[in-house]
Amino acid sequence: MCTCYLVRRCYFRSSMRTAGQGRLAIAMSEEWIVACQPAEASSIRSHDAERLSIVHRNNGDNHGLSVVEHSPLFSGIPAADDMIVSAAAHLKEFQRGEPLYTEGGPVQHISLLTSGFAKITQHGPGGTEVILRFCVPGDVLGAVCLFSDGRHYTSAQAFRLCRALVWDAPAFGALVKRFPVLQQNMVRSLGDDLRELQERFREVATERVASRVARQLLRLLEKMGRPVNGTVEVSLSREELAQMTGTTLFTVSRLLSAWEADGIVKPRREAVAICDVQALRAIFAPR
Repeated sequence: MCTCYLVRRCYFRSSMRTAGQGRLAIAMSEEWIVACQPAEASSIRSHDAERLSIVHRNNGDNHGLSVVEHSPLFSGIPAADDMIVSAAAHLKEFQRGEPLYTEGGPVQHISLLTSGFAKITQHGPGGTEVILRFCVPGDVLGAVCLFSDGRHYTSAQAFRLCRALVWDAPAFGALVKRFPVLQQNMVRSLGDDLRELQERFREVATERVASRVARQLLRLLEKMGRPVNGTVEVSLSREELAQMTGTTLFTVSRLLSAWEADGIVKPRREAVAICDVQALRAIFAPR
């Protein structure tokens, strides 16, 4: 038996992945990582469940250049060249709900998140919004379409208050020509996004709704989880969770209510507090 600790990180996508792991991360300011260590004998429970506790570490506030240095997009670029890249951008703050760019619009800016979160969405023929993914500090938004037809295929919106380094599209294009490794790194990041979408598509086609919702909550916990009163809270509504898992608001609400009765989660107005990570994982684990 072991005790699980969750320590927050600002997550950056890495081009290195290992089987069964999520994104590798580099710490910026506050960190929350999942780790396990043997529990004290006196704390062992008769049902052999694992306990979740929260450990907080504050390393101060870090934005701007440190994010550029550690973002996978800029992997392999010397520090001196990082200065050139970052000097061409300006720091901008986006309020919750403010668009970073809009589906169908021209690519005018490229952004790199330094704090907060953004959601990437598309709209169906009837105007229904579907969340494709969430972006976290270190992620670059809007760059891929710069090299296609120059228009965005998705929309990006601040999910919470966030800050980003912003480049004008022509300036970023010039930087890519000057530093070709930028384009190579963008291909790797795009591959990571595509891999996650493929996994979620397979889940929709082959797994029951409960397994899909449990998997998605754990993905979001890794990216966006924050400690609240001894639990880990993922800030999104039930409707948004339904969008990401290909199901209905009613089904998600029913599942969360059942899991609350089992002590696994605590649904809140626009969040889900996860109380038992191992029990949530067991919902989709092979038996």
